[in-house]
Amino acid sequence: MNNPIKIAVDAMGGENSPTKVLKGIEIHSSQSDGVFYNIFGDKNLIDPILKNTKLKNESFKITHTEKLIEDSDSPLSAAKKGKDTSMWLSIESLKMNESDAIVSAGNTGALFVIAKLNLSMIKKIDKPALSALWPNKNGMNIVLDLGANIECSEKNLIDFSLMGSALHKSLFENEEAKVALLNIGSEELKGNNVIKNTYQILNERENPLFEFKGYIEGNHIMDGDVNVIVTDGFTGNVALKTAEGTANFITSELKNAFNKSLIGKLSALLNIKNLKHFKNKLDPRLYNGAILLGLDKPVIKSHGSTDAIGFANSLKVCEKIIKGKLIQKIKKNII
Repeated sequence: MNNPIKIAVDAMGGENSPTKVLKGIEIHSSQSDGVFYNIFGDKNLIDPILKNTKLKNESFKITHTEKLIEDSDSPLSAAKKGKDTSMWLSIESLKMNESDAIVSAGNTGALFVIAKLNLSMIKKIDKPALSALWPNKNGMNIVLDLGANIECSEKNLIDFSLMGSALHKSLFENEEAKVALLNIGSEELKGNNVIKNTYQILNERENPLFEFKGYIEGNHIMDGDVNVIVTDGFTGNVALKTAEGTANFITSELKNAFNKSLIGKLSALLNIKNLKHFKNKLDPRLYNGAILLGLDKPVIKSHGSTDAIGFANSLKVCEKIIKGKLIQKIKKNII
C-alpha cells in the first residue's frame, strides 16, 4: 500500500470481542482501499479468527498483549492497569504517530481517561466533547456533547459548535453545516443563562464554517432543518438514550403488529421494501462510531454491544474523518 490510512484497533473491547472486531475489520476492508489496521490484543485469540477471514496479511499488524480493560473497571482503575493493555497500546500508537486514528468498543470512561493521558488537547479547546451521528429526515445530524461534560460554559458550547461543524464537513463535504442550540423553546428568552448568552454570541458572530440557526427543541431534532445540534453532556446523553429507547420501542411494536395475524404478515410481505428502508433508518449499527472531539488526534468509540456490521461502520467513520482532515479543520477555525 502507498501511504495507507492507519487505524489502531483495540481488538479486546466490548461484547463478543475479538470476534466482532475482526469480522468488522474484514467487512470494512472489503469496502475500502488503502487502509492498514494496527490491531492490539491477544494474538492467541486473534490468529484463529483471522485465518477464517479474507483479510490480506499485508493489510494488518498484530501487537500482542493479554492484558485488557474490563467493562467493570472504573476509569481510574483502568488507567492504573498500566501501559500493557490493548486499549492503552492502541492509543499510544496514535501518540507515537504510528496510527492516524483509534477505535475501541471498550469501556467508555476508561477510553476517555487514557486518551486524555496520552494525547494533547487542541490549543484553545477547554473541554473535549463526545459527538455522534443522529439521523434526520434529510440526512444526518451531528449531536454533541453526549456525555463527556455535565456542565458547560458559553465558551464550551461555542467550541462544540465549531468542532461539530468541522466534523460534519469532514463526513459530508458537500453539505453546509447548520448549527442550533438544543433548548426548551425556540424563543430568544427561553433557557438558562449559559444557553441565552451562547445564543447572543453565536447570533452576532459570523463563522465561515457554519450558519447559526438559533434554538431547536427536542421534538424537532430529526426534522432536518439543521444538522449540528449543540448541548451540554447531561442533556445530550438524556436526549440520545430517549431517542434510542423510542426507536427500539417503535421497531419492536411494529414487528409485533405485523406478526400477530395472517393479514399482518401478508401486509409486511407486500411492504417489505418500505419496511427494510424504515428499519435501516432506525438501525443504530449504521450510525455507530462516536467521536471524542477536542483532542489533537481522532479517538472513536464504537458501541460496546454492537456487532461486526456496527464495528465496520465505526471504522468507516475513522476513514472519513482522516480523509476529511477533521483535526486540521478544527484548528483552522477555532477562536
